[in-house]
Amino acid sequence: MTRPLSNDLRKRVVDAIEAGESCRSVAVRFGVAVSSAVKWSQRYRSSGSVAPGKMGGHRKRVLEPYRAFIAERINQTPHLSLHGLKEELAARGVKVSHDTVWQFLRREGLRFKKNTVRP
Repeated sequence: MTRPLSNDLRKRVVDAIEAGESCRSVAVRFGVAVSSAVKWSQRYRSSGSVAPGKMGGHRKRVLEPYRAFIAERINQTPHLSLHGLKEELAARGVKVSHDTVWQFLRREGLRFKKNTVRP
């Protein structure tokens, strides 16, 4: 992911647009995309600042509040499949994908394997 352009450049672009120059001509003069000039101008009019918004960050883990429930279900029913666990979570109002359940189980170290060779 690239870094945002400097606030100085953003301010000069917005000042030129506020002075009456078109977004296209300002974008060509400063070497930025027309869409950037338009968005910076809109941001300045709405918030009074040309500073970029927050970039990146981490998403909250959707299944974290249900860790105890998931661990209990796996201990009670070791032959429970991922799809079955997903359906039980859906019954509790948590709509997640099969992959989300799988990644959560791997990350938490909760494993259940159907192995008939070992007792």
